[in-house]
Amino acid sequence: MRMLAAVISAPSVIEVAEFAVPSPATDEALVKMETAAICGSDVHVLFENFARPDAIGRPGYPGHEGVGEVIESRTARFPVGTKVLTVPPGWYGGCFAQYQVVHEKWLLPLPPGGNRQQLLMAQQLGTTIYGLRKFWPGTAATAATVLGAGSAGLFFLQQLRHRGFEKIIVSDLEPARLDIARRLGATVTVLGAADAVVEATMAATDGTGADLVIEAAGYDVTRIQAVECARKHGKIGYFGYPERYGLSPFPFERAYRKAVTIDFIIDTALEPGLRSFAEAITAVDGGDIDVTYWLNEVVPLTEIATALQLARQRGSVKVRVDLTGSPSGPA
Repeated sequence: MRMLAAVISAPSVIEVAEFAVPSPATDEALVKMETAAICGSDVHVLFENFARPDAIGRPGYPGHEGVGEVIESRTARFPVGTKVLTVPPGWYGGCFAQYQVVHEKWLLPLPPGGNRQQLLMAQQLGTTIYGLRKFWPGTAATAATVLGAGSAGLFFLQQLRHRGFEKIIVSDLEPARLDIARRLGATVTVLGAADAVVEATMAATDGTGADLVIEAAGYDVTRIQAVECARKHGKIGYFGYPERYGLSPFPFERAYRKAVTIDFIIDTALEPGLRSFAEAITAVDGGDIDVTYWLNEVVPLTEIATALQLARQRGSVKVRVDLTGSPSGPA
């Protein structure tokens, strides 16, 4: 059998080509993919030279948010016919392909009859559930600021609202994303020019600052703003991806004076039992987390380069990739 798959053929170049469909080994399953979603880290991998050298030329890389159906199995946990969410770590990602082999430790069954286009978002949601558990393990506080209203930022917003935070300030560069943030419960939204989010946070908290600041945009400037938005002895959760390898500017003196606690999030896919991803599936399937606002942007696999450019431009909350087309050979 043959399949279509995206492939990074050179730095900052992604193409679609035909490949042989892979075969699963022990404890693996072959998944016929239906849909994938583009993560912000995929944009960094392609356009900012974060690609792993050993993954250049590997089919499906770097996609790691996908749903599909097991069609060949060498694991008792996932028999043929099981609908699954695939959650491999980014460096093992292969979701931008019509078929991929996935180890059982990075698969989760989907609820029978569940909306798989919506359940696709459980991968991204799971990373934010994992993040917030670390960023804020306690009870609700008065104020939180979220920098970035992409898919991750909007998931953090909904969870903060469920946690009972009284004031949630959200900033972004795109007015349409802020419209969604207001609908989802943001009490203050800020079009993120200069330090407007710092001013808005201080105004909303009578000059004290936010108890928790979550940086979900992935820019040096927003990581700096996060320190300025935090109250003394507050907490900062850095979720966004680095802009570059090596050193980045950071306001250490300001962070020191405020005595903030800082956490970073990585490796959700290595969490025992994939706990956060499982919770995300339940939350999406039960309607506790709204994902319906992102379902309109879908691009066929053959236009993966366009899809990644759309994601890079930040206008869309999330871009889906339709993997259901046919290669020229048998499928």
